[in-house]
Amino acid sequence: MYKKILIATDGSSLAARAVEHGTNLAKSLGAAVILLTVTERFHVFALEADQVEETPSSFRAHMRKLAERTLSESSDMAHNLGVEATTIHVEDDAPYQAIIRTAEDKRCDMIVMASHGRGGVSAMLLGSETMKVLAHSKIPVLVVR
Repeated sequence: MYKKILIATDGSSLAARAVEHGTNLAKSLGAAVILLTVTERFHVFALEADQVEETPSSFRAHMRKLAERTLSESSDMAHNLGVEATTIHVEDDAPYQAIIRTAEDKRCDMIVMASHGRGGVSAMLLGSETMKVLAHSKIPVLVVR
């Protein structure tokens, strides 16, 4: 039934638990895994004029490094379990849309993600991106707490 599972991660400790649960599920089902991290684009709000030229490229480089580290750690976990994993980094201002779009484009049967990510407050039941994925995805979603 589940042959390809997309696991969304932002590198947070709770997202790491989602990666662990998702890869263990994939192993038990013999499914492949797509590990996805989404970073938002640079936005100029209140910067000095002389800062603007260098800041977008520095920001992108920093976010790319974070994404690479997150995906490398997640990929290592999957490979240690013997699970085939592909990694994808997407820049998008609407992470939930990128998660759903990638899952659809890659023909995933399930999405696995944490109940909230880095921006999430532990007191919240579900993070805003998770809520949006649940509300808009036609693909089943497993939420890890």
